[in-house]
Amino acid sequence: MTQMISAWGATAPESGINPLSIERRELRPDDVQIEILFCGVCHSDLHTARNDWGRTHYPVVPGHEIVGRVAAVGTDVKAFKTGDAVAVGCLVDACLDCPQCDEHQEQYCANGVGTYNSRDRHDGSPTFGGYAKSITVREAFVLRVPDKLDLARAAPLLCAGITTYSPLRHWDVGPGKAIAVVGLGGLGHMGVKLAVGLGAEVTMITTSPAKAADAQKLGAHAVLLSSDKEAMKAANGRFDFILDTIPVGHDVQNYLRLLKPSGHLVIVGAVEPMPGFHSGLLLGGRKSIAGSAIGGIKETQQLLDFCAEKNILPECETIRMDEINDAYERMEKSDVKYRFVIDMATL
Repeated sequence: MTQMISAWGATAPESGINPLSIERRELRPDDVQIEILFCGVCHSDLHTARNDWGRTHYPVVPGHEIVGRVAAVGTDVKAFKTGDAVAVGCLVDACLDCPQCDEHQEQYCANGVGTYNSRDRHDGSPTFGGYAKSITVREAFVLRVPDKLDLARAAPLLCAGITTYSPLRHWDVGPGKAIAVVGLGGLGHMGVKLAVGLGAEVTMITTSPAKAADAQKLGAHAVLLSSDKEAMKAANGRFDFILDTIPVGHDVQNYLRLLKPSGHLVIVGAVEPMPGFHSGLLLGGRKSIAGSAIGGIKETQQLLDFCAEKNILPECETIRMDEINDAYERMEKSDVKYRFVIDMATL
């Protein structure tokens, strides 16, 4: 048995996001049904809706930054009850029986199931995301939202937050570490807030002098203009770690020069081909370039708890559901500080 619910989604690359009805499964024993209250808007939503990556299956309902309340639970569910504040991120299932899952790195499971534009592991039905009235998710992939977090602003933590938190934790960013965040957008602003919360000395690297004041309001201790050749040269060898949030392909060579010996530059923003670089920039100081994608369920829960403890929340602009197409256009122009969140009461 299934149930039909209201949602917004795309039916073709040029269709835009419009109202439609979708099927949600009836509760399995280990399922949690969630009434969606807020859903963040990610650049991945736009790319998937428009088939920019060439792998969209229509109709598609985007949205993987989901906050809501439990509406019902399956017979085997123990951790949640009706009325609990909960969240769902980019994953709704995985095998839970491979080396990656055993290490709580479900995001790297070869059989992971995305919150949207994916296929259910049991019946092969399409997964639909958070631009909808409700969602039904396996208990193991539901997160608890701490009481101290504002539900209206917490949603972007489920993607922008964990995408930046996971590499910061993996590479032990904290007190005594000098780090830089490249790019001040949805990811970059969370990178600054989280790195400051972890106790690091944080520099924002940006091309725009106008963003300097914003970076400092977010907690950055310093701002470095990548367009200032002399300032960049003076910063050579300054940083232990660089979080690169630039969303398009770009030259990383000038950033590699900023690393200390044994430093790391981690790419989290660009999902496309990158220009080449001179390997001497790595060999000369045992430096490394790495990539990182979201985080596992355990780590995402740690992020939510950490943000509640430190009072860290994304900077959000709340929109109505029927403003989503305008939000996509604005997002492409970087006309948002720094994340859109849909109030799903407007569905």
